[in-house]
Amino acid sequence: MVTGARERYREPEGRWTARPAAQRHHGEPERGGAGTRWRASGGGPRGGAPARPLWIEEPAPRRRMPDPVRTAAVRAVLIASLTLVQAMVAVLCTLAGSWLAFPMVLGGIAGTVVATWGVLDVWVTRQVWNQRNGVVSTPSSTARALRRERRRARRRARVAERERERIRRRAGRGRLSHP
Repeated sequence: MVTGARERYREPEGRWTARPAAQRHHGEPERGGAGTRWRASGGGPRGGAPARPLWIEEPAPRRRMPDPVRTAAVRAVLIASLTLVQAMVAVLCTLAGSWLAFPMVLGGIAGTVVATWGVLDVWVTRQVWNQRNGVVSTPSSTARALRRERRRARRRARVAERERERIRRRAGRGRLSHP
């Protein structure tokens, strides 16, 4: 019998069972061997309270990044990864003594500048998006003014619609014929 790490899994009956990790085979529970099963009376390893899993996976309640911010982040990651590849090629060309080493080093410096710009672009895009669409708690936020303007426009549209409806209802009263 192999001693070492043990694996926990749930049997079809709902009990938690432990068995040596080396004896795993197509998801079938281990039926033999001393100490490989917890007692069925209580379900726990010592026969006490029923065993519970160590943790329960729950999705984190994170909001999705806004589209412009996500686009800028993807762009920054691509630029940074290409810059790293270019830096590695520059190192290898330098070690090999190739004529391509100097242009690759210059390209690596330019790539570093562009990658820094990409990261700053993500940061600025996020700040602008939050100010325009999201965070309203700051007094200087333009989101509050935009929402106020949208509310006024909706209110004006409702008043105009009510006025048109009132005119339509009154149009036929007191007349012998309508146009």
